Amino acid sequence: MADGDFKRQIAYKIKIGDVFKGRPIFDGERFNFLEIGERKVVRVNIVANVVERYLSDEKHFLSLTIDDASGQVKIKVFREDIPRFENISPGDTVMAIGLLRSYNNEIYITPEILKQKDPRYLLVRKLEFEKEAPEPIDNNKVLAVADQIIQKIKLAEPEGVSTENLILELKENADLINQEVRKALEQGIIYEPRPGILRYLGSD
Repeated sequence: MADGDFKRQIAYKIKIGDVFKGRPIFDGERFNFLEIGERKVVRVNIVANVVERYLSDEKHFLSLTIDDASGQVKIKVFREDIPRFENISPGDTVMAIGLLRSYNNEIYITPEILKQKDPRYLLVRKLEFEKEAPEPIDNNKVLAVADQIIQKIKLAEPEGVSTENLILELKENADLINQEVRKALEQGIIYEPRPGILRYLGSD
């Protein structure tokens, strides 16, 4: 699988602990993907706290260790990409979207996006991962939430809004909000100009 193919893969929202429960799959000596259940994970979307930072004296290598309470994983940045992420420091809460890599039996992340976030995003992500059986939701409630989502996205134009902010602002079930966001994306009512950001595409 070529690098160009990697970048078209879904960025799965996972816990760091899942990275180490998964099974690395190799094509010869080359890391191919991480098998987590039935998913073949190449790209990840993780919200975590930065707990350690190392920058080499020559500024050829930057390493950030992130922790989401389920485990820790390193983010590794090399040479010309370092200036994009030099402002990230221990104590920051970040959303890391990037590619899984493996070297010397260590799984790490090469970041595409590393964005500082409000620490409340850790709670949002935790709510998204909860596996409790959902209570039946009245159809009118679903329609009301779908309408609120569209209105919030409209009001956020032209900058757009993240799904995490929708969850924080609407204070509704995270699974329901994610479900209705997916529906709106599939119906072409909204679109995602860049990972994690939603914009309105309707005619009114």
